[in-house]
Amino acid sequence: MNTTPADAGELARTIGARTRVPGVIRVICPPFVCLAAVRDALADEALRAPDGQAVEVGAQDVHHEPAGAFTGWTSAPMLAGLAQWVIAGHSERRRDAGETDALIGRKVLAARAHDLRTILCVGEQLEEREGGRALEVVDRQVRGCLGDADPAGLGMDQLAGRPWLTIAYEPVWAIGTGRTARGADAAEMAGAIRGTLASLGFPNGGNEVPVLYGGSVTAAAIGEFLAEPAIDGALVGGASLKPDEMAGIVARAGLTAEARAAAADRPGADATFGGAAR
Repeated sequence: MNTTPADAGELARTIGARTRVPGVIRVICPPFVCLAAVRDALADEALRAPDGQAVEVGAQDVHHEPAGAFTGWTSAPMLAGLAQWVIAGHSERRRDAGETDALIGRKVLAARAHDLRTILCVGEQLEEREGGRALEVVDRQVRGCLGDADPAGLGMDQLAGRPWLTIAYEPVWAIGTGRTARGADAAEMAGAIRGTLASLGFPNGGNEVPVLYGGSVTAAAIGEFLAEPAIDGALVGGASLKPDEMAGIVARAGLTAEARAAAADRPGADATFGGAAR
């Protein structure tokens, strides 16, 4: 809940101009009231990366119904022409709005039905990690949100040749608390998430679904996470309000994308080390 329509477009334009890095998918998710301003600002062709990638726009949430008596909410059809992505299940929505996995799952299906890519957020609380239940909690969240997604049918195809689903691992205990997760923690969780996706029937053992890290991401810390082959990018919070931080984060993602592309081209390279950072 930052920026207004008067300043969001300029911030997005500045970030776009300073993150023109090939091989990286850039998505900015402003508040609903700023979507049009950000969309218009990012339409500038000069903000495209050298590989032609434009900065895409996402909404921070979406309602699970297409229309109805839901005052104050925003549905997937309302986002047509404003956004290509939505976030579902962010830790703050779970905490402050009491959103359940079942409800979040309905949001995921609603977004997919209206051709919106989804960033699904999962992650454990401090007491759950300290109690040795982190993997169990995230497994339950993934299953609860995606158990009805029909991976063999409608839900698991791609949009314009790219996966429609991305999962962001948010260790809630590492967000704004001064505590820090390690790259190894995130990599272990990413592997577990893909194991759950495989058990749900996702193609290729879930390896086609990008997994992002989202725990107080900074330019100084992102390298440790992108050094892990299982991590495909970042869900950036407070640092997204700081162009210098975003420039550093995306620059590091670009180096990772370049290295992974080179590794994928070498004979015998690990196939999971391919793809672009996000």
